[in-house]
Amino acid sequence: MKRMILAAVLAVAVHGVAVADSDAVAAARSYRKANDARILRDFADLLAIPNVAARPGELRRTAVAIRDGLASRGVSAELLEIDGVPPIVYGRLDAPGAERTLGIYVHYDGQPVDPSQWSHPPFEPRLYTAPVDRGGRSRPFPEAEEAIDPEWRISARGAGDDKAPLGAIFPALDALRAAGIPRTSNLVFFFEGEEEAGSDHLSDYMAAHREKIDPVDLWLICDGPVHQSRRPQLVFGVRGYTGIDITVYGAERYLHSGHYGNWAPNPAHDLARLLATMKDDQGRVLIEGFYDSVAPLTESERQALAEVPDVDEELRLELGLARSEGVGSLVERIQMPSLNIRGIASATVGSSARNIVPIRAEVSIDVRLVKGNDPAGMLDLVERHVTAQGYHIVRDKPDHATRLAHPRIARVVRRPGYPAVRTSMDLEIVEPVIEAASRAAGESVVLMPTLGGSLPLYLFTEQLQRPLVIVPIANHDDNQHAPDENLRLANLWYGIDLFAALFTM
Repeated sequence: MKRMILAAVLAVAVHGVAVADSDAVAAARSYRKANDARILRDFADLLAIPNVAARPGELRRTAVAIRDGLASRGVSAELLEIDGVPPIVYGRLDAPGAERTLGIYVHYDGQPVDPSQWSHPPFEPRLYTAPVDRGGRSRPFPEAEEAIDPEWRISARGAGDDKAPLGAIFPALDALRAAGIPRTSNLVFFFEGEEEAGSDHLSDYMAAHREKIDPVDLWLICDGPVHQSRRPQLVFGVRGYTGIDITVYGAERYLHSGHYGNWAPNPAHDLARLLATMKDDQGRVLIEGFYDSVAPLTESERQALAEVPDVDEELRLELGLARSEGVGSLVERIQMPSLNIRGIASATVGSSARNIVPIRAEVSIDVRLVKGNDPAGMLDLVERHVTAQGYHIVRDKPDHATRLAHPRIARVVRRPGYPAVRTSMDLEIVEPVIEAASRAAGESVVLMPTLGGSLPLYLFTEQLQRPLVIVPIANHDDNQHAPDENLRLANLWYGIDLFAALFTM
């Protein structure tokens, strides 16, 4: 990639060169200022439709609302369906004379909710003056022409992940139509309702409707947060994902800790020792071969990382951390595979604890992958390490004979996984995206080789054989997947500008 592009972006706008997406950004801002109260209410209406992935009926209501929202804006829209699976919202909007087709991916399903942990019912959107955990107060949605503070937060499940792009795409289309500014690309909308449940049928949808998405030249994946510095960013890849659950065993029944403690093996101690062999005090994974398959970064990717703002100290302060793991910054660490304990259990603790020797101890581990890592191969390395610590691996609960035959037993359950993907920053087709995003932001955007989170985007790069760029708009502190999920209004406004620029680049 020619790095001079980034330096030239703002100069183009300053010197008044006639660029379509500069006009589009101005039109988007003018439209938004005249309609901001209505845009917020429309977004709140969409957020009010429950979208928990485990409830298909609710997801269908969301899909129908999105389809109708596209159709009302001149998009040829329909629901693509497989029995028993949330529908894909598909849309096509052609631009006369366009030589490029952009695919727009959004997922409209959301994570489960526990209303008791929220400050308000999660599908009754509220507007707050600031994040709730930082003293934000609930306030009414504004009336027309009432001043709106861009630091306000709209809170509901899905506000940040992943209805936020929908709240920006619709007004962007409205703004371009109102200003009479033509789009320069054909648009294909492909909105999924199963991402939070693992996208188990996304491949099936792609295969069944390949002719509808084959024209796409570049996919824009609309998900994820902007950089922690609040600067907008573009991301060119995601980490892959896999995981493993390990259970180690003690006696076949609970034992009195006074009578049998320090004689009967304690599985909680055994598991703690096993896990301690997997990482050192600095957070480096000690499993043999864990880093061997990592594909090295290119020169462009290394240069992009060097230009990412350093927010580590600010994040430690925000999160109440006196230290962070490993050598290198956060952005450097997420370019490498990780091994994380996501949950651990053995007997009970606190007021419900009993004076016993536990019968088993369990851990659930997630493994984030980077380009070059094979999901199954990485789990093979973990299993090989467990065996090297003296454990006999089983797939089912061990019977009495197995317990007597092996002094250390580990039941291992492997979870399905998928590989990481990373689009080259040097591709000619991504240069206009960088320029458009920078114009929408008013500054050069952060370029990130890999997002810390995981998505099954290998389906786009391997099954469809097309490049992709992730175009996030949500704030980094949006409480994604957590109670009081929210979207900062300044990020919503940026999203409207961004899509107006992308659709006219």
